[in-house]
Amino acid sequence: MARPRKPLLSRDRIAGCALALVDAEGLGAVSTRRLAAELGVSGPSLYHHFATKDAILDAAADAVCARVDLSMLEDGTPWREALLGWARSYRAALTAHPNIVPHLAKGPGRRPSQLRMADAVFGAMMDAGWSRAHATHIGALMRYFVAGSALGSFACGFVDDATLYARDYPRLDQAHLLAEQRQRVDEGAFETGLRALVDGLGVRFPGQEREPG
Repeated sequence: MARPRKPLLSRDRIAGCALALVDAEGLGAVSTRRLAAELGVSGPSLYHHFATKDAILDAAADAVCARVDLSMLEDGTPWREALLGWARSYRAALTAHPNIVPHLAKGPGRRPSQLRMADAVFGAMMDAGWSRAHATHIGALMRYFVAGSALGSFACGFVDDATLYARDYPRLDQAHLLAEQRQRVDEGAFETGLRALVDGLGVRFPGQEREPG
């Protein structure tokens, strides 16, 4: 009986394996030797698809960004609603893979999905009447905010020990309860900040933008 064939090696399969390692163990877990072992192939075979380990991580990171919904930036949705909807989708993609965020934070480089996203945000702001400089700044500040919110949990940064806070930090007398309310606290904080940013742009630059007519 013929032995079952191993699945063919592909860029998508390599990037998927790298992302799974990053999710489980962090960026430091990825090496060509480790990936080859996980995939059941020889190390040199990876170089038929990627020239370097960083190129593999770029592909893994770009696969995450490919899941971000850009439709509201490209269909004429008013800029405030477009930014809100895109930012929520972007954060959802990143919070599913927080360990890849530091690599994404280096910027889009040559990654197609990230470049398409940058182009969509910039284009939506320009179409709404913002200047090139302001459209660039808006894209940057939104990326800072979303990526930062996905790096970790504010609520889980406090330990479940009321005695730690009782004597020396009396204003934090409820901090030991935050971790068990992680989703409500973290999502509430994100929504508060997101709306403040978007509403604040309109207040800070009245008359700068226009809604599509």
